[in-house]
Amino acid sequence: MINRLNRYRTQYPGQFWLMFFGMLIMTVGASMIWPFLMIIVSSRLRLPLTTAASLMTINAVMGLISSFIAGPIIDRLGRKWVMVFSLLTNGCLYALMIWADSLPAFAVLLGLQGAVNPLFRVGGDAMMADLIPQPQRVEAYSLLRMSNNLGVALGPAIGGFIASRSYTIAFICAALGMATYGLLLLFRARETLPARAANAAGTPPVQERFGGYDKVLKDGPFISFVFAFIFTSICASMIWVLLSVYTKTNFNLSESQYGLIPTTNAVMVVALQILVTRITRRFRDLPVMAVGSAFYALATFAIAFGTGFWWFWLCMVVMTVGELVLVPTSTTFVANLAPVDMRGRYMSIYGLTWGVATGIGPVLGGWLNDTFQPRAIWFGGGLIGLCSVLAFLGLIGWDWRKRRLMRESARG
Repeated sequence: MINRLNRYRTQYPGQFWLMFFGMLIMTVGASMIWPFLMIIVSSRLRLPLTTAASLMTINAVMGLISSFIAGPIIDRLGRKWVMVFSLLTNGCLYALMIWADSLPAFAVLLGLQGAVNPLFRVGGDAMMADLIPQPQRVEAYSLLRMSNNLGVALGPAIGGFIASRSYTIAFICAALGMATYGLLLLFRARETLPARAANAAGTPPVQERFGGYDKVLKDGPFISFVFAFIFTSICASMIWVLLSVYTKTNFNLSESQYGLIPTTNAVMVVALQILVTRITRRFRDLPVMAVGSAFYALATFAIAFGTGFWWFWLCMVVMTVGELVLVPTSTTFVANLAPVDMRGRYMSIYGLTWGVATGIGPVLGGWLNDTFQPRAIWFGGGLIGLCSVLAFLGLIGWDWRKRRLMRESARG
């Protein structure tokens, strides 16, 4: 173990480790408040859940818009300064939430957060690619994901304890986490934007309609996959955004108790992801994704029958098994499906699925809660998860037909 740690320490440059520990600090801070945000908004403003959840739709819509323009901004202005701007702005927004006492105030603050978050995410991914040679990138991104999940493991447990006593202190901690990482990058990181290569042939670049996205949207199997994955992501967004306020409002589960539930998710990812991936990579991608989506559907549906901490904890365990199975496999599927010269655009559309799901899932769950009854959130979410399973099974049929035609063509 010591030898492996020493190898990692010398294998990657110092700026990578700055990002590793900065990510840990930032994620601990942000996850101290994010799982409890709907509780805070609902209790402070005394709003119906549909209205409170609509704030997440505003956040998601702004994130979708920002995601499309983040890449060109970062390629022109550089990675470092855009990331610093995003982190420091986010820190200020968390601090301002201390005084937010109306729906418009929260709408503005969460909308601005949605707009600046993709700047950090895209900038960080680009900086990592600049710093790390291609053969080492898979392991480097895995280490960074481990740092993120360690933060998620620690943050909700600490944040739940603090939030149950003072939301103000929780907001301050979140703001300090963001600001600390931003200042570390400001004073310790170097810009990694590669120098623009001259066009050796002297010919202007080929102009593409809609940035080449029109070609992506014409790829039927890929778009079918995106819709299937959105259905699963809607289940996940319902659980992540609504479960805390659902358990507190209906079963009096305190923030300190609930904080252990998202912590379980992060601990499982850190401890089990490599083992699960070694098993799932032995099978074809689409059946594996169908199985993973089934775990999400089961977990969402099962929440409706819970009344106490351990049942809700078990549902999170079931969902996390689905995450361990589905998420790495889906990323690999997109990379394999995309043409070599369009992987970035395929990954961009794939990355938007969570924003779309976050814009739909919480507000839909809030409407089901307010229109019917609280358990309707999870019955509806379970049906959406079932649609995801069926969509992945349909893709399996497409893959089978494609392979059959390839075999027939080879014989001919």
